[in-house]
Amino acid sequence: MVVRNNSPELVNSEPRSAAGRWSLEQSAQWYKNQPWLVGSNFTPSNAINQLEMWQKETFDLQRIALELSWTQALGMNTMRVFLHDLVWFQDSAGFKSRIDQFLTVTDKYGIKPVFVLFDSCWNPNPHLGQQPDPVPGVHNSGWVQSPGADGLTDQNQYVRLANYVKGVVGAFAHDARVLMWDVWNEPDNTNDASYGAQEPVDKVALVQNLLPQVFQWARSASPVQPLTSDIWIGDWSSFWTLNSMQQMQLENSDVITFHNYGLPNDFQQRVTWLSQYARPLICTEYMARPMGSTFDPIMEIAKRNNVGIINWGFVAGKTQTYYPWDSWEHPYVQPYTGVWFHDVLNPDGTAYREEETNYIKQMTCPSSLEVRS
Repeated sequence: MVVRNNSPELVNSEPRSAAGRWSLEQSAQWYKNQPWLVGSNFTPSNAINQLEMWQKETFDLQRIALELSWTQALGMNTMRVFLHDLVWFQDSAGFKSRIDQFLTVTDKYGIKPVFVLFDSCWNPNPHLGQQPDPVPGVHNSGWVQSPGADGLTDQNQYVRLANYVKGVVGAFAHDARVLMWDVWNEPDNTNDASYGAQEPVDKVALVQNLLPQVFQWARSASPVQPLTSDIWIGDWSSFWTLNSMQQMQLENSDVITFHNYGLPNDFQQRVTWLSQYARPLICTEYMARPMGSTFDPIMEIAKRNNVGIINWGFVAGKTQTYYPWDSWEHPYVQPYTGVWFHDVLNPDGTAYREEETNYIKQMTCPSSLEVRS
């Protein structure tokens, strides 16, 4: 990671540090104690969304364990996993038990997950119970937001949301099996190409008001793991070119996480921009083959810069994230013969592209950079 001496944080105290936020020294020491972080965003192939993954009736630990067993051969050591507030509201004790069971499996396979608490992406109207079948030919057709439009716009529900954050983080705040808490995924995403018409008109302002509170709810549980929220769009060349949401995210995050589905030179540029803050960097979403965001060479760029790297999608399944984003405008006909957008493995554990999995194995080898030099 490039560390610049003109960091606003080091020179003129911008960005401001939120109360309880880790110091630069704390975040650096935490990162020094980690291996090079490599993994995928994980939803089991038989779940269309977070609710189907975690609700009691559809929680499939056997399938989860099978799919996570495939991570060992690739040398992965983390998975980014989305939770949901409605599952806590429905059955907090059961939800904690299922998270604990999940962590027993991840620990068995040497995986420390990043848990995502809230998410602004896709359907703003989540509901408990049976989830819909996938829409044929459409990318992530069943994914749901948390807290969703109803929970976001009704401030009377914020006590419920606070209880969820404090309850989940508190239950695992000192659990060495958990890597990190990602408190809100892409908070200012308004899903214009999919659900934009169903979003609250003041969604971004509502989230911007709530997100600092979410950080504080999580910090009140005194977790030993860092907190973060991912930035994903725009000009990051300086603190002053960030939008107000991104500035607030950086002011509250112990480590910096970001998304990038651009070409390798764009990925390198964004790493360089974010390195000015002298905090550990982890890319928690990348890899969209048709867009030029590919394992090779982005994993190598990340490793050379000491940046953790987590691609979107592990096993192809009901999320259908192997379809491109533009499938929301024109669903793809069956069977799909185009290049997979995301995902690494087929449902039987075989590789979509063996050259990719061989490259991942090579890059997770400790001497990988020397091998490729």
